[in-house]
Amino acid sequence: MTIDLTQYERGAEYDGNYARDLKRLQRRLSELQSLHIIHGCRTLIIFEGWDAAGKGGAIKRMTARWDPRYFEVYPISAPTKEEKDKHFLWRFWNKLPGSREISVLDRSHYGRVLVERVEGFCSEADWRRGYDEINEFEAQQGDIGTKIIKIFLHVTQETQDAVLKERLETPSKRWKVTEEDFRNRGKRSDYLAAIEEMFEQTNTRWAPWKVFDAGNQKATRIAVLQHIVAELEEHVPQEFPEADAAVVKLAKSTFG
Repeated sequence: MTIDLTQYERGAEYDGNYARDLKRLQRRLSELQSLHIIHGCRTLIIFEGWDAAGKGGAIKRMTARWDPRYFEVYPISAPTKEEKDKHFLWRFWNKLPGSREISVLDRSHYGRVLVERVEGFCSEADWRRGYDEINEFEAQQGDIGTKIIKIFLHVTQETQDAVLKERLETPSKRWKVTEEDFRNRGKRSDYLAAIEEMFEQTNTRWAPWKVFDAGNQKATRIAVLQHIVAELEEHVPQEFPEADAAVVKLAKSTFG
C-alpha cells in the first residue's frame, strides 16, 4: 500500500475531552500490560518520525501507568565505535523483548535507510541492502511471536519550525534542540525521498507502518494511544485467570 505523507498534514485540533480520554486510554493500556505479562506475550513498538514531531511525549503518555519491570524504552542515538565495527543490526538484538516484555524504540534500525543514507554514513550498497535485512530481521521476530507496532509521526516544515522555536524559548526544553536538528532541516527533501522509499520497501504484511499527523500534540497522542490499544487487544489474549486456589485459601485463613 502506498503511503502519501501529504494526507497527514491537516494538524486538526483534538475535539474531545483530552484529559478524560487520555486517562481512559492509559487505564486500558495498564490492563493490557497486565494481560501481556500474564500470557507471556512479547511486543516491539517502534517510533520514527521527524525531529520535534512529539515521539518522546507520545511514549511518555503511553508508558505512564505501565509496570517498569516489564518494559524498556531505548532512545537510539549514533552508534558507538564498537557498534560501527559490527553489522548495523547487532546493537538492536539485545533490545528485543523477551517473554512478557515490551520494548519501545525511540528511533530504531530504520536509521540505516534514513539518517545513514541521507548523511552519507554508509554506502549506497549498504542502505539498499538494508531494506531486505530489516524485513528479514522483523520477520524473524514475528516467527517467534513478537508483535511489531511501527509508528511514524509526520509534521510539516512549518510545524517543526514552530516547535523548535518554542523549545529554544523555554529554558527547561532548550536541551532538546541540537545542531543536528538544523542539519536535518536543511535536507528535508532528501529525507522525504528516503522516507517514501522506506515505506515502499518495508511496509510489510507482518510489520506494517502506521503514519500519524503530528501537527497537533493532543490529537496525536490520543490517536497513537488508540492505535496501540487496538493492536495490543488484537495480539494479547483478553482473559484474566482465576485467582490461585492456594493463595485464596491462604487469604481466607489470614483475613477470615
